[in-house]
Amino acid sequence: HDVDVVDACPVAAKVIERAPKALRGALRYLSGSQDLGIYRVGVRGSLRTKDVEVALWTPPGPFPRAAVAKTLGSAIRATSVVRVLAEPGRARKVKKVETLAGKGCWEERFAEARFLTSAPSFFQVNTAQAEKLVALVLDGLEVAEGDFVADLYAGGGTFSVPLAQAGADVVAVEAAGSSVRDLRRNAQMNAVEIEVIGGDAARELPALGELDALVVDPPRAGLAKGVVDDIVAAAPRRVAYVSCDPQTWARDVALFEERGYRLVRATPVDLFPQTYHVETASILERA
Repeated sequence: HDVDVVDACPVAAKVIERAPKALRGALRYLSGSQDLGIYRVGVRGSLRTKDVEVALWTPPGPFPRAAVAKTLGSAIRATSVVRVLAEPGRARKVKKVETLAGKGCWEERFAEARFLTSAPSFFQVNTAQAEKLVALVLDGLEVAEGDFVADLYAGGGTFSVPLAQAGADVVAVEAAGSSVRDLRRNAQMNAVEIEVIGGDAARELPALGELDALVVDPPRAGLAKGVVDDIVAAAPRRVAYVSCDPQTWARDVALFEERGYRLVRATPVDLFPQTYHVETASILERA
Protein backbone atom coordinates (compact mmCIF):
# COMPACT_ATOMS: atom_id res chain seq x y z
CA HIS A 1 0.00 0.00 0.00
CA ASP A 2 2.89 2.34 -0.69
CA VAL A 3 3.17 4.87 -3.51
CA ASP A 4 6.24 4.07 -5.60
CA VAL A 5 7.87 7.14 -7.10
CA VAL A 6 9.22 6.61 -10.62
CA ASP A 7 11.48 8.86 -12.69
CA ALA A 8 10.48 7.53 -16.11
CA CYS A 9 7.89 5.31 -17.79
CA PRO A 10 9.67 2.99 -20.27
CA VAL A 11 6.46 1.93 -22.06
CA ALA A 12 5.39 5.54 -22.72
CA ALA A 13 6.05 7.38 -25.96
CA LYS A 14 9.61 8.70 -26.08
CA VAL A 15 8.44 12.32 -26.10
CA ILE A 16 6.96 11.92 -22.60
CA GLU A 17 8.96 8.99 -21.20
CA ARG A 18 10.87 11.15 -18.69
CA ALA A 19 8.03 13.54 -17.91
CA PRO A 20 7.31 12.16 -14.39
CA LYS A 21 10.63 13.28 -12.90
CA ALA A 22 10.65 16.65 -14.67
CA LEU A 23 7.09 17.49 -13.68
CA ARG A 24 7.51 16.28 -10.12
CA GLY A 25 10.47 18.60 -9.61
CA ALA A 26 8.73 21.57 -11.23
CA LEU A 27 5.51 21.11 -9.26
CA ARG A 28 7.41 20.63 -5.99
CA TYR A 29 9.19 23.94 -6.64
CA LEU A 30 5.92 25.72 -7.47
CA SER A 31 4.18 24.31 -4.38
CA GLY A 32 6.99 25.38 -2.04
CA SER A 33 5.25 28.51 -0.84
CA GLN A 34 1.56 27.69 -1.45
CA ASP A 35 -0.87 24.86 -2.09
CA LEU A 36 -1.83 25.00 -5.77
CA GLY A 37 -4.70 22.56 -5.32
CA ILE A 38 -3.49 20.29 -8.12
CA TYR A 39 -5.09 16.87 -7.71
CA ARG A 40 -4.45 15.40 -11.17
CA VAL A 41 -1.78 15.87 -13.83
CA GLY A 42 -2.35 14.63 -17.36
CA VAL A 43 0.42 14.30 -19.95
CA ARG A 44 -0.18 13.46 -23.60
CA GLY A 45 2.41 13.04 -26.30
CA SER A 46 2.25 12.25 -30.01
CA LEU A 47 4.91 10.27 -31.86
CA ARG A 48 3.70 11.67 -35.17
CA THR A 49 3.24 15.38 -34.48
CA LYS A 50 5.65 15.59 -31.48
CA ASP A 51 2.99 17.57 -29.60
CA VAL A 52 3.17 17.33 -25.81
CA GLU A 53 0.43 18.67 -23.57
CA VAL A 54 0.45 19.00 -19.78
CA ALA A 55 -2.95 19.40 -18.14
CA LEU A 56 -3.22 20.44 -14.48
CA TRP A 57 -6.55 19.67 -12.83
CA THR A 58 -7.49 22.02 -9.96
CA PRO A 59 -10.63 23.33 -8.27
CA PRO A 60 -11.70 26.84 -9.34
CA GLY A 61 -9.93 29.65 -7.51
CA PRO A 62 -6.78 31.79 -7.58
CA PHE A 63 -3.83 30.27 -9.44
CA PRO A 64 -0.34 31.60 -10.35
CA ARG A 65 -0.79 31.11 -14.09
CA ALA A 66 2.30 32.99 -15.29
CA ALA A 67 4.66 31.31 -12.80
CA VAL A 68 3.31 27.84 -13.60
CA ALA A 69 3.60 28.39 -17.35
CA LYS A 70 7.20 29.61 -17.03
CA THR A 71 8.35 26.83 -14.68
CA LEU A 72 6.72 23.98 -16.60
CA GLY A 73 8.04 25.44 -19.86
CA SER A 74 11.57 25.14 -18.48
CA ALA A 75 11.01 21.62 -17.15
CA ILE A 76 9.41 19.94 -20.16
CA ARG A 77 9.17 20.81 -23.85
CA ALA A 78 5.41 21.15 -23.93
CA THR A 79 3.55 22.54 -26.92
CA SER A 80 0.57 23.16 -24.64
CA VAL A 81 0.06 23.72 -20.91
CA VAL A 82 -3.52 24.01 -19.70
CA ARG A 83 -5.40 24.20 -16.43
CA VAL A 84 -8.67 22.28 -16.15
CA LEU A 85 -10.98 23.81 -13.55
CA ALA A 86 -13.07 21.04 -12.02
CA GLU A 87 -13.96 19.87 -8.54
CA PRO A 88 -12.27 16.59 -7.52
CA GLY A 89 -14.34 13.41 -7.37
CA ARG A 90 -15.79 10.84 -9.76
CA ALA A 91 -17.98 13.32 -11.67
CA ARG A 92 -15.22 15.87 -12.33
CA LYS A 93 -17.62 18.34 -13.92
CA VAL A 94 -15.42 20.69 -15.93
CA LYS A 95 -16.22 24.36 -15.42
CA LYS A 96 -13.52 25.84 -17.64
CA VAL A 97 -10.22 25.14 -19.39
CA GLU A 98 -7.53 27.83 -19.26
CA THR A 99 -4.60 27.89 -21.68
CA LEU A 100 -1.48 28.73 -19.66
CA ALA A 101 1.00 28.35 -22.54
CA GLY A 102 1.11 27.15 -26.14
CA LYS A 103 -1.72 25.90 -28.36
CA GLY A 104 -4.24 24.94 -25.71
CA CYS A 105 -4.85 21.56 -27.33
CA TRP A 106 -3.03 18.46 -28.55
CA GLU A 107 -2.75 17.35 -32.20
CA GLU A 108 -2.68 13.81 -33.53
CA ARG A 109 -2.64 12.46 -37.07
CA PHE A 110 -3.96 9.07 -38.09
CA ALA A 111 -6.22 7.41 -40.66
CA GLU A 112 -5.31 10.18 -43.13
CA ALA A 113 -6.87 12.82 -40.88
CA ARG A 114 -5.85 15.46 -38.32
CA PHE A 115 -7.38 15.65 -34.86
CA LEU A 116 -7.18 18.41 -32.27
CA THR A 117 -8.13 17.32 -28.75
CA SER A 118 -8.72 19.44 -25.66
CA ALA A 119 -7.60 18.25 -22.22
CA PRO A 120 -10.93 16.99 -20.81
CA SER A 121 -11.83 15.05 -24.00
CA PHE A 122 -11.30 11.34 -24.55
CA PHE A 123 -8.95 10.23 -27.31
CA GLN A 124 -7.27 6.84 -27.82
CA VAL A 125 -3.66 6.99 -26.61
CA ASN A 126 -2.26 4.22 -28.83
CA THR A 127 -2.37 5.82 -32.27
CA ALA A 128 -1.13 2.87 -34.34
CA GLN A 129 -3.64 0.48 -32.80
CA ALA A 130 -6.45 3.06 -32.98
CA GLU A 131 -5.80 3.17 -36.72
CA LYS A 132 -6.38 -0.58 -36.82
CA LEU A 133 -9.70 -0.12 -35.02
CA VAL A 134 -10.77 2.43 -37.62
CA ALA A 135 -9.69 0.15 -40.49
CA LEU A 136 -11.62 -2.80 -39.02
CA VAL A 137 -14.75 -0.66 -38.64
CA LEU A 138 -14.60 0.79 -42.17
CA ASP A 139 -13.88 -2.60 -43.73
CA GLY A 140 -16.61 -4.34 -41.75
CA LEU A 141 -19.37 -1.80 -42.37
CA GLU A 142 -18.81 -1.81 -46.17
CA VAL A 143 -20.11 1.76 -46.36
CA ALA A 144 -21.16 3.01 -49.80
CA GLU A 145 -21.26 6.60 -51.03
CA GLY A 146 -24.24 8.40 -49.48
CA ASP A 147 -25.05 5.78 -46.83
CA PHE A 148 -26.64 7.27 -43.70
CA VAL A 149 -24.40 6.25 -40.79
CA ALA A 150 -24.71 7.10 -37.09
CA ASP A 151 -21.72 7.24 -34.74
CA LEU A 152 -22.78 6.93 -31.09
CA TYR A 153 -20.44 7.95 -28.25
CA ALA A 154 -18.51 9.69 -31.03
CA GLY A 155 -15.86 11.47 -28.95
CA GLY A 156 -13.75 13.84 -31.03
CA GLY A 157 -14.51 12.04 -34.30
CA THR A 158 -12.23 8.98 -34.28
CA PHE A 159 -14.72 7.10 -36.48
CA SER A 160 -16.95 9.96 -37.68
CA VAL A 161 -14.23 11.75 -39.66
CA PRO A 162 -12.93 8.64 -41.55
CA LEU A 163 -16.52 7.57 -42.29
CA ALA A 164 -17.30 11.00 -43.73
CA GLN A 165 -14.07 10.88 -45.75
CA ALA A 166 -15.28 7.55 -47.15
CA GLY A 167 -18.39 9.27 -48.50
CA ALA A 168 -20.99 8.44 -45.84
CA ASP A 169 -23.57 10.91 -44.55
CA VAL A 170 -22.61 10.89 -40.87
CA VAL A 171 -24.54 11.94 -37.79
CA ALA A 172 -22.44 11.86 -34.62
CA VAL A 173 -23.87 11.79 -31.09
CA GLU A 174 -21.70 12.75 -28.11
CA ALA A 175 -22.61 13.85 -24.58
CA ALA A 176 -19.37 15.49 -23.35
CA GLY A 177 -19.28 19.19 -24.19
CA SER A 178 -15.51 19.36 -24.76
CA SER A 179 -15.66 16.40 -27.16
CA VAL A 180 -18.58 17.96 -29.06
CA ARG A 181 -16.52 21.11 -29.61
CA ASP A 182 -13.50 19.04 -30.67
CA LEU A 183 -15.61 17.01 -33.09
CA ARG A 184 -17.01 20.10 -34.80
CA ARG A 185 -13.52 21.57 -35.06
CA ASN A 186 -12.06 18.32 -36.42
CA ALA A 187 -14.79 17.99 -39.04
CA GLN A 188 -14.09 21.52 -40.24
CA MET A 189 -10.31 20.99 -40.20
CA ASN A 190 -10.63 17.85 -42.34
CA ALA A 191 -13.17 19.47 -44.69
CA VAL A 192 -15.96 16.94 -44.10
CA GLU A 193 -19.65 17.40 -43.32
CA ILE A 194 -20.80 15.76 -40.09
CA GLU A 195 -24.08 16.45 -38.29
CA VAL A 196 -23.05 16.72 -34.65
CA ILE A 197 -25.63 16.20 -31.91
CA GLY A 198 -24.65 17.06 -28.35
CA GLY A 199 -26.62 14.71 -26.15
CA ASP A 200 -27.03 11.27 -24.64
CA ALA A 201 -26.98 8.41 -27.16
CA ALA A 202 -29.94 6.61 -25.55
CA ARG A 203 -32.07 9.75 -25.75
CA GLU A 204 -31.05 10.96 -29.24
CA LEU A 205 -30.98 7.64 -31.13
CA PRO A 206 -34.76 7.15 -31.57
CA ALA A 207 -35.03 10.51 -33.37
CA LEU A 208 -32.47 9.60 -36.05
CA GLY A 209 -34.81 7.38 -38.06
CA GLU A 210 -33.69 4.49 -40.27
CA LEU A 211 -29.96 3.97 -40.75
CA ASP A 212 -27.81 2.14 -43.29
CA ALA A 213 -25.05 1.47 -40.75
CA LEU A 214 -24.10 2.37 -37.20
CA VAL A 215 -20.95 2.61 -35.07
CA VAL A 216 -21.13 2.34 -31.31
CA ASP A 217 -18.09 2.78 -29.04
CA PRO A 218 -19.51 2.96 -25.50
CA PRO A 219 -17.69 3.33 -22.18
CA ARG A 220 -16.74 0.28 -20.09
CA ALA A 221 -20.31 -0.16 -18.82
CA GLY A 222 -21.45 -1.03 -22.35
CA LEU A 223 -24.77 -0.01 -23.89
CA ALA A 224 -27.40 1.50 -21.61
CA LYS A 225 -30.66 -0.33 -21.11
CA GLY A 226 -32.91 -0.01 -24.16
CA VAL A 227 -30.19 1.15 -26.58
CA VAL A 228 -29.98 -2.24 -28.32
CA ASP A 229 -33.75 -2.12 -28.95
CA ASP A 230 -33.45 1.43 -30.34
CA ILE A 231 -30.61 0.35 -32.65
CA VAL A 232 -32.68 -2.60 -33.89
CA ALA A 233 -35.60 -0.23 -34.53
CA ALA A 234 -33.33 1.96 -36.71
CA ALA A 235 -32.68 -1.22 -38.79
CA PRO A 236 -29.04 -0.63 -39.82
CA ARG A 237 -27.74 -3.24 -42.26
CA ARG A 238 -24.56 -3.57 -40.22
CA VAL A 239 -23.43 -2.46 -36.75
CA ALA A 240 -19.82 -1.93 -35.72
CA TYR A 241 -19.50 -2.40 -31.97
CA VAL A 242 -16.14 -1.29 -30.53
CA SER A 243 -15.77 -2.28 -26.88
CA CYS A 244 -13.16 -1.79 -24.17
CA ASP A 245 -14.69 -4.46 -21.91
CA PRO A 246 -15.20 -8.04 -23.19
CA GLN A 247 -17.76 -8.84 -20.49
CA THR A 248 -20.23 -6.06 -21.28
CA TRP A 249 -19.55 -6.57 -25.00
CA ALA A 250 -20.58 -10.26 -24.74
CA ARG A 251 -23.74 -9.26 -22.83
CA ASP A 252 -24.76 -6.74 -25.50
CA VAL A 253 -23.92 -9.01 -28.44
CA ALA A 254 -26.23 -11.66 -26.95
CA LEU A 255 -29.02 -9.05 -26.90
CA PHE A 256 -28.38 -8.22 -30.55
CA GLU A 257 -28.51 -11.90 -31.51
CA GLU A 258 -31.83 -12.33 -29.68
CA ARG A 259 -33.20 -9.52 -31.85
CA GLY A 260 -32.19 -10.80 -35.27
CA TYR A 261 -28.55 -9.75 -35.71
CA ARG A 262 -25.66 -12.17 -36.07
CA LEU A 263 -22.03 -11.66 -35.13
CA VAL A 264 -19.97 -11.66 -38.35
CA ARG A 265 -16.55 -11.15 -36.80
CA ALA A 266 -14.83 -10.01 -33.63
CA THR A 267 -11.21 -8.85 -33.60
CA PRO A 268 -9.36 -8.15 -30.33
CA VAL A 269 -6.91 -5.26 -30.59
CA ASP A 270 -4.30 -4.69 -27.87
CA LEU A 271 -4.06 -0.95 -27.19
CA PHE A 272 -2.55 -1.34 -23.72
CA PRO A 273 0.43 -3.74 -23.77
CA GLN A 274 1.39 -5.39 -20.46
CA THR A 275 -2.12 -4.88 -19.03
CA TYR A 276 -5.25 -7.02 -19.07
CA HIS A 277 -7.21 -4.39 -21.06
CA VAL A 278 -8.23 -5.22 -24.62
CA GLU A 279 -10.41 -3.52 -27.21
CA THR A 280 -12.72 -5.58 -29.42
CA ALA A 281 -13.81 -4.43 -32.87
CA SER A 282 -16.85 -6.43 -33.94
CA ILE A 283 -19.31 -6.42 -36.82
CA LEU A 284 -22.95 -7.49 -36.51
CA GLU A 285 -25.22 -8.02 -39.52
CA ARG A 286 -29.00 -7.94 -39.75
CA ALA A 287 -30.20 -11.45 -40.52
